[in-house]
Amino acid sequence: MAKSRSYRSDLLESLKDPVEAAEYLNAALEDGEPEVFLLALRDVVDSYGGMSKLAASTSLNRENLYRMLSSKGNPEFFSLFAVLSAVGFRLAVESKTS
Repeated sequence: MAKSRSYRSDLLESLKDPVEAAEYLNAALEDGEPEVFLLALRDVVDSYGGMSKLAASTSLNRENLYRMLSSKGNPEFFSLFAVLSAVGFRLAVESKTS
């Protein structure tokens, strides 16, 4: 029987590519459910090096980051901005009609 590979390790490896991670986050946003986006962002953070590295680069508390990026998280705008910035992304707004 062939060994199976963990989809998670493959996912995290692919999310190290900024283009792939941006597409992943945008797809999660298009879902329309905030918890889907937060969980996708957590995957990107894990590929970046995890919560400890993120906490050090954002000056946000690690426990608060775990809570913020959970499926029940409700991050403040500036915390979300800090997390996205730390992993190399920015917020943008575009017209629905474009």
